[in-house]
Amino acid sequence: MRILAIGLGCLMALSVRAATVSVENIRTWPAPDHTRIVLDVDRPVEYALFVLRDPDRVVVDLRGARLLKSVPKARSGDRLLSRIRAAHRRPSKRRAHDGKGDDLRVVLDMKRRVRPKSFLLKPNRKYGHRLVIDIYPVGDGVKKTAVRKQAAGGAPGQRRDVVVAVDAGHGGEDPGAVTRSGLREKDVVLAIARVLGRRIDRTPGMKAVLIRDGDYYVGLRRRTEIARQHGAHLFVSVHADSFRSPRVSGSSVYVLSRRGASSEAARWLAQQENASDFVGGVSIDDKDNVLASVLVDLQQTATRSVSAEVGSQVLKSLGQIGKRHKRRVGHAGFLVLKSPDIPSILIETGFLTNPSDAKRLSNPRHQEKVARAILDGILRHLDRSPPPGTVFAAAQRHTIARGETLSGIAARYRVSVKRLRAENRIRGSTIRVGDVLRIPGRSDG
Repeated sequence: MRILAIGLGCLMALSVRAATVSVENIRTWPAPDHTRIVLDVDRPVEYALFVLRDPDRVVVDLRGARLLKSVPKARSGDRLLSRIRAAHRRPSKRRAHDGKGDDLRVVLDMKRRVRPKSFLLKPNRKYGHRLVIDIYPVGDGVKKTAVRKQAAGGAPGQRRDVVVAVDAGHGGEDPGAVTRSGLREKDVVLAIARVLGRRIDRTPGMKAVLIRDGDYYVGLRRRTEIARQHGAHLFVSVHADSFRSPRVSGSSVYVLSRRGASSEAARWLAQQENASDFVGGVSIDDKDNVLASVLVDLQQTATRSVSAEVGSQVLKSLGQIGKRHKRRVGHAGFLVLKSPDIPSILIETGFLTNPSDAKRLSNPRHQEKVARAILDGILRHLDRSPPPGTVFAAAQRHTIARGETLSGIAARYRVSVKRLRAENRIRGSTIRVGDVLRIPGRSDG
């Protein structure tokens, strides 16, 4: 009997261990507007999440779970999360014999009042089961609305810069394509996006908005929302492709497909917040369904036309620095392209699954070439079809060629060197080949 009792005790212990969920790691990804906390677990987990005040905390109770590693420290610069704590606790009496073992309580100490959102993710190629907790600051909506109105508005008659939203794909726990050597798409495209952003900001009459400027994830619809809040004239999403065959290579450019546009139009018509905030020039929240549908369709047709023209110019420029995977602009239903009011393109800069493409894309010099090619394509479009009310619509521009000087350019356009310097904020005598100068008109003040 004693031997039998010992055997039953061992079986019970084994069953408890087998039923226990292992929390293998806790990762944090602070972003400018939220913080993401990811708990890597070895199987689906039952959990409860709630908020406590004074001090502000987010508490997560994981049923029948154990932590395999020590909790990480909050990252420096995190605006919301100050500390993570964790402890095991005994289950309630009614659950004491359900075979799940102890519970795990994770406490997130916050720097201010927050609202959490949580969800479970199934395994993918890189990660197993995950519990994701997104933490947002309370009372941030008013600030976002004010930013949008300020950016999109402006004094009557004032000429605006052309605003380009530069979107580095993936980020945070989403690495995108990953090579055998560990090169990650999210790092490559962020490097290219930063270079492109700097080149745009150096171009008179243009301003860049980086949708992601760090290693964190931004939701796909949130990316277009950020662009809209800053009054963007153009949305450029930068990616690197992958394929099952390592022989496939080259760059591609995509715009929204007709089917994707139709589905997005239906969503906009169905949602009041979109209807009342239609940036294309007309609010549709007070229109009947037929008229609203016509207005959205007209706006989308114009937006898709501009997108295709920009995409064609960018693809042409990319073809001058390397192989193109497709000779024509492709059409797809990518979610980041679905803004009805902002011309949008998605650029696949190459294939990380191709060794030659991957080597080039990891090289900072090639990243500079890619960024310059993208900007050249955008500038060719702006020279042909500048957005009304922008500096480009009222200014002549000159791209600096090798061997040119400021005095020579000034003489060509019959303006003084002093005015040319002031217009382009040039302090020294050095000018860069490929940079674009704004040529002041004779009537410019």
